Amino acid sequence: MLTNAMALFHSSQIKDCERAAMADLPVTETELMARAGLAAFDCLRQHFPHAHKLAVFCGSGNNAGDGYVLARLAHEAAYQVSIHQYKAPEHLPPSARAAAEAAILAGIPCHFMSSNDIDDTVDQDADLIVDALLGTGLNGLVQEPMTAAIQLVNSSELPVLSLDVPSGLNADTGQVMGTCARAAVTITFIACKTGLKTLDGPDHCGDLHIDDLGIAAYLSSMTPIAHTLKADSSSPLLPRRRRNCHKRDFGHVLVIGGDYGMAGAVFLAAQAALRVGAGMVSIATRPEHARTVLAQMPELMVHGIRRVEDLLPLISNASHCIIGPGLGLSDWADQLFHQVIASQLPMIIDASALRLLAQFPQHDDNWVLTPHPGEAASLLACSVQAVQQDRYQAVSDLQATFGGQIVLKGNGSLLCTDKSSLYLCDAGNPGMASAGMGDVLSGVIAGLAAQGLSLADAAKLGVWIHARAGDLAAQQQGERGLIASDLLPWLRQLVNE
Repeated sequence: MLTNAMALFHSSQIKDCERAAMADLPVTETELMARAGLAAFDCLRQHFPHAHKLAVFCGSGNNAGDGYVLARLAHEAAYQVSIHQYKAPEHLPPSARAAAEAAILAGIPCHFMSSNDIDDTVDQDADLIVDALLGTGLNGLVQEPMTAAIQLVNSSELPVLSLDVPSGLNADTGQVMGTCARAAVTITFIACKTGLKTLDGPDHCGDLHIDDLGIAAYLSSMTPIAHTLKADSSSPLLPRRRRNCHKRDFGHVLVIGGDYGMAGAVFLAAQAALRVGAGMVSIATRPEHARTVLAQMPELMVHGIRRVEDLLPLISNASHCIIGPGLGLSDWADQLFHQVIASQLPMIIDASALRLLAQFPQHDDNWVLTPHPGEAASLLACSVQAVQQDRYQAVSDLQATFGGQIVLKGNGSLLCTDKSSLYLCDAGNPGMASAGMGDVLSGVIAGLAAQGLSLADAAKLGVWIHARAGDLAAQQQGERGLIASDLLPWLRQLVNE
């Protein structure tokens, strides 16, 4: 089973957790700020052991207070520290004001910044910038003077440690709100926020670390927004095979697609289904492609389909199907799509079949949809920007509208199951932004489902295995130039671990 997963929360839930802890424990906001500053300083010493000259950028809220605490602790530990202030201490919230006053009393040099200081530079001899400008309370686009401050941080080319969230990142959605600090390391407090793991979050967080400040127990009464996917090999979803088994025990996947010029898509999906353990795999494609595909992999059963009637015996023999890889939007594709939808086979719908589903929407729990943001926008009749502005909401809306299991692909792929459970995959890498990766994912999910997994479990395990295979392939030869077929040997290894 998939366990040991990280829970992801909205920033509002983190604030509720803080309030609950302060109401129940002898702990104040000032004490929590002191814990955050100490945790951040410990993180700094661990990850930047050679940095002893710090430029600490402090904004206007309690996030600034964390920065002031860190600055004072570093100063007391004989670090050379300077503070760039973007709000006078007397205008800070009470706990942050107290932290700022303590830092000033300690003798740390402070430079008050404003929008007139856009030509200013970071201390020439600084080793590290600490970003405590904007926290989780950011609403709307970043405004001056914070825009100039973040641009100054990024243009310095110094490593950056961000406190709680990189300044300018929406902690809930992962969207950059105009401009955003690029951190080498981010330490976030109490629990991981949903936006740190998807969309722009991973690109701006760098290495992500969590410190619960000693109050994580107060999250136990709150339902996480999502969990990350992790594989626990001690409780495998795929059981050991009996010695007395037969290929039909492991399902028969039918892959439908491959219009003119797109035969490779069905071939990739079919190979992936076989490599994760499906007993048999058939391909239904244009007759002109059948011989070519079969020559590449004789273990496949390849059928040329001229008319929709040619598909009927293949559907009757299949346990699961994939429709969409290379399918296109021709009359041929349209007829095959409607015939497959009417069959009620458990299915994975991808690529152009999702565009057809958008034209003929229906709700069904017997499928897995695997849209990228463009296909999701088509299904929801909205813009890609609207999907990306809140991927968690988008995947939930897709599930409510179409049912089944929804995989919203992208950086931090999201999965919403028919139980309305949300999962995030934090494996995978930029090298997987290449043609055919989605076809392989469809094949992986179908191949796992054919072996007896529920569609929800097949989607969860399939998304993780696919991403992990991409990481293993990239580790071997690098991200750039990674192609979909590079994942195939790693798929076999992962399902046998």
